Amino acid sequence: MKRLPLLVRILIAIVIGVILGRLMPEWLVAVFSTFNALFSNFLKFLIPLIIVGLVMPAIADIGRSAGRLLVITVCIAYGSTVLSGLFSYSVSASVFPYLITASPATGTIESGTTSVIPYFTLAIPPLLDVMSALILAFIVGLGMAYLKLPRLKTAADEFKTLVEQTIAFCVIPLLPIYIFGIFLEMTYTGQAWHILMTFAAIIGVIFAMHILLLLIQYCIAGLISHRNPFRLLLTMLPAYFTALGTSSSAATIPVTKEQAVKMGVSEEIASFTIPLCATIHMSGSCMKITACAVALMLMEGLPFTTTMFIGFILMLAVMMVASPGVPGGAIMAALGVLTSLLGFSEQNCALMIALYIAMDSFGTACNVTGDGAISLIVDHLKN
Repeated sequence: MKRLPLLVRILIAIVIGVILGRLMPEWLVAVFSTFNALFSNFLKFLIPLIIVGLVMPAIADIGRSAGRLLVITVCIAYGSTVLSGLFSYSVSASVFPYLITASPATGTIESGTTSVIPYFTLAIPPLLDVMSALILAFIVGLGMAYLKLPRLKTAADEFKTLVEQTIAFCVIPLLPIYIFGIFLEMTYTGQAWHILMTFAAIIGVIFAMHILLLLIQYCIAGLISHRNPFRLLLTMLPAYFTALGTSSSAATIPVTKEQAVKMGVSEEIASFTIPLCATIHMSGSCMKITACAVALMLMEGLPFTTTMFIGFILMLAVMMVASPGVPGGAIMAALGVLTSLLGFSEQNCALMIALYIAMDSFGTACNVTGDGAISLIVDHLKN
């Protein structure tokens, strides 16, 4: 199973969970419910550490790197990520209410059971709350950047490595079991079918938004550089399909750089912007997470406002810059703002993880292809 891509493992977990949810006795479902309760508390403990471990060195690295081109590239990448989130919210808030009917997890269930009670739970209180972790990361990150504290920077980098390894070797491998337990319990209590049908509807809308976002990005890049946007986008298709297969921005860097140069970006600018944007430009990921958040809030009947989502998107764009480069890393980094700003529950977060990973490769492909547009804009501004 370890050799299978994470997406395949998640899909297998969902299918088996839906099948066995109608067959397993309650006592066996409660075993997986107990695992989920323990794993959920472990995630809550990790979220502030993930924020500190990833955001702090990211801010320090950006702050320590001087140069006009860096500032321009970071601003464009952050702006692109924020605008993609706002675009996603506008479309989702307009379209999803026609596709989604509220079916709260606490509603009436066919079997008469609203939930399966775990055998026991273990409280693991977080060391910090989410906002405290964010403020600490900003203060220490900026301090390392401007006060030049090499020993603290080394410690921060080592802590980042520890957090990334914890995600890669402790959290990600257990996600399929966690998702299996969620869908097992939802099937047992009669909720899974509605959720799966909702997933199918919104995945199609999100994929269409990805294509539209890329068209907008390349129309802007073409307008600024005075080139045909459709020809530019066609040139970047090899990078798109490479990212679609690898689900990794980092692994796609050589192809992205090569295609950017073919578009007319100078070798010097491509060598600078493509590796940088592979880390800080996450427009596709921000779009997916925003759309999935709107969908789940509608599905659960949770109230939300435009002002709430503007604040969420601005903070989410920061978290996307610091997300680790492993499959599913972006959604793990986003859990903090989902719980603190949108009030997501344990089950909401689990559904977000499943829905996000189901489209992980498409989001990565959107991120990577958009990097070419940013490189073209930066190259034009430099000249």
